[in-house]
Amino acid sequence: MGRRRLRRPDPADAARALPEAIAALSRTLPAAPSPETFRRAKFDHPEAAPALWRLLFRVLSPLPADGASASLALEAQARWVKSALRSQGYPRRALVQLPDDGSQGGRELLLALAWLLARGPLPERLLTQSHVRLGDEIPVCECEALASPGLPAPSVEAEGCVDIRHLQWLMGKLRLQWRNLMASQQEQCALLGKIHSYTRGCHSDRSLGHLSVTETELLRDPEGGRQLLRRLEMENARLEAALEWRHRELIFWQWMDTVLDACSPEASPLTFLPRIPEPGPGAARLLARELQTLQEELREAAEARRAAWQAVVGGHGPEWRAARRALQTAVAQDLAALQRAWEQDEGRARPHGPRRLVRTEAKVPGGPGLWAAEATEALRAREACLEAALRQLQGQCRQELARLAGARPGLIWVPPPAR
Repeated sequence: MGRRRLRRPDPADAARALPEAIAALSRTLPAAPSPETFRRAKFDHPEAAPALWRLLFRVLSPLPADGASASLALEAQARWVKSALRSQGYPRRALVQLPDDGSQGGRELLLALAWLLARGPLPERLLTQSHVRLGDEIPVCECEALASPGLPAPSVEAEGCVDIRHLQWLMGKLRLQWRNLMASQQEQCALLGKIHSYTRGCHSDRSLGHLSVTETELLRDPEGGRQLLRRLEMENARLEAALEWRHRELIFWQWMDTVLDACSPEASPLTFLPRIPEPGPGAARLLARELQTLQEELREAAEARRAAWQAVVGGHGPEWRAARRALQTAVAQDLAALQRAWEQDEGRARPHGPRRLVRTEAKVPGGPGLWAAEATEALRAREACLEAALRQLQGQCRQELARLAGARPGLIWVPPPAR
């Protein structure tokens, strides 16, 4: 799939604005690598590689940037970045072939960062994850609860002997950790309820009615307000940098074209199709042509891969055909579930993202809180989806245990009771 280049402005203006665009992007990212690091990465200088390995680790890691994750060795971070990018479908094999010591690969890492930026609003997602939380929030998401759990993938024979006692020990350990997690969450909710009850009527906003944990901590330790103020100032600076980055984003993508030209070609080259920050009068027509071109290229690539796949697995017997029909049925069920959910809600946005917990006697219209009815409905939908997936996994485990027990003569297997 080739690259499509957007219309370039004056090269002199772009050369002057490029350092400002890279600096704005750098300020929105964790660890804030300098624009000089990006320049050295373009020419594949080895001194730029360690900083970019750490940057990608911070970007891809779902965990907060605490001391435990930051103290990992560079070799461990590089291996984790390779695994995370491969799981997300990163197409270039040159990144996987880089050494794990983190001493090389500045240009490939720069391409990987640009690929993540082109896939979605990466700076906005990072800002959402690290924003200063003044209220007590709860994450709400119904995106995964809309679709059905789907059918299991075709089973693959495990290499070597599987110790059933080790599996039972792992299951018991998982159940113990799950109970500890549930107990800690229940204790946290009880403490939140006490704080909200004791501080009722103390908040200046009547739609909230009570203080959060952060606001209560400020009353207990006023000196912590200075630290909170510094964190808010840093967040505002990152927000301003994100706005500046959106205005100068096109210059960065034009510079990335030159980085791609300096790379060795591969069978699956990257494609950068950035969003246009400020669409002009002809932007809609340009985007329509781009989408039509992409749709045609995607259709051709899908047909070629489908033909190759059918040629490879066509002679494997009815098992592969049954697995294919099962996958097609699962996809059809997921699409039907999404369509029904959309028609029932008439296109209204479903709860998504963090919402502030509010304890109040009466629902105030227009308040910023998450009401218990909405949270309960979202959690019940998610619970039903997880229970269906759990039953499916339990059935697979019982079948696998029965197969392993049948392979050992003289072994009596008593299946566990179904839940």
